[in-house]
Amino acid sequence: MARVVKKFGGSSVADAESIKRVARRIAAAKREGHEVVIVISAMGDTTDELLDLAHQVSPQPAPRELDMLLTTGERQSAALLAMALSDLGHVAKSYTGSQAGVITTEQHGNARILKITPGRIQAALEEGSIVIVAGFQGVSNDTKEITTLGRGASDTTAVALAAAMGADYCEIYSDVDGVFTADPRIVPGAQRIPEISYEEMLEMAANGAKILHLRCVEYARRENVPVHVRSSFSDKPGTWVKDLNDINEGNPMEQAIISGIAHDRGEAKITVVGVPDRVGEAARIFDAVARADINIDMIVQNVSNVDSNRTDVTFTLPMSDGKKAIEALRAQQDTIGFQDLLYDDSIGKVSIVGVGMRSHPGVTAKFFNALADAEINIQMISTSEIRISVVVEADKVDDAVRAAHTAFGLDAEGEAVVYAGTGR
Repeated sequence: MARVVKKFGGSSVADAESIKRVARRIAAAKREGHEVVIVISAMGDTTDELLDLAHQVSPQPAPRELDMLLTTGERQSAALLAMALSDLGHVAKSYTGSQAGVITTEQHGNARILKITPGRIQAALEEGSIVIVAGFQGVSNDTKEITTLGRGASDTTAVALAAAMGADYCEIYSDVDGVFTADPRIVPGAQRIPEISYEEMLEMAANGAKILHLRCVEYARRENVPVHVRSSFSDKPGTWVKDLNDINEGNPMEQAIISGIAHDRGEAKITVVGVPDRVGEAARIFDAVARADINIDMIVQNVSNVDSNRTDVTFTLPMSDGKKAIEALRAQQDTIGFQDLLYDDSIGKVSIVGVGMRSHPGVTAKFFNALADAEINIQMISTSEIRISVVVEADKVDDAVRAAHTAFGLDAEGEAVVYAGTGR
């Protein structure tokens, strides 16, 4: 008998029939003798619909009230799933994040989990009940207010619960059959990856792959929780995310050079033009951005112009923070002394990820040659030990993903399936 935490995404519980199908899958696991804890997302597009409704009522909804509103989506699906399981003859109890003991920081909209005190969940399991926890939410340790963890963070709730309860593993269900070598909606011949390391999955998630929430993978790696990614629409084996030493018995000879291709259309590029080329100017630029609570991704500084002794600094950031960054820099223009700001959100990032590139020379050349053959211009480059990222024009992203996927021999003969069309 295993203790398992299973998380079901919004596409898996999009309507009443979907909830019943999920209930049958959970009931089957219970009949096999497992202790089952379920983490559930809101039904379908409920969260987006609630956000739209909030902005119809108020152009700038109060963060506290927005969290109160958005958490109702998961509470609905949790209660409905409990009802469906009851009709199948199982005792099921649904809990909000706060009832389940999910303790968070006080930041509304993007709180972080501090700890989980799963006393009520443990008691319910000892009674033989199936436990259902509303994902994406918790309660602030200091203010006792309801908080949300950010979009897609039901994954993080599930892994955190698995760690807190000593679960054997955590299963994340979506509408695809696991983690693929690229987005199946762009590359129909993308292959399912049977096993992938935490490090590779972190790079994939950080660079645009939507299958797992970034903080979920960070939590899983830190707590060493094996994560099984699979589809709620099929019984296919899915993908295991685990420690690299547990993959292929730690034999690097069996590790693929490149595990996958990720892409991100949600970034923008800012160029700070005519920055005085002297000590401390770059620090002033990024201090201004940091004070606006904006994360920077890639940075490039041009060679200084000998005549003017000025240079240009270009960086990428989330597109949603573009306006805020421009305002923060404009406010410091006189202090920093730069000449102008250029903003471009018609870009996309494409990344190749794989621990195999550590021991294989020529990976960069192959990637760049593939892009050149596809007549794709590279605007920026960033690397880590297991990842190479480039910025290209937005309308070239799909072509870049397909070119890289083919160049590294990742194309399969069959077609991958996205059952509900969302990839979550």
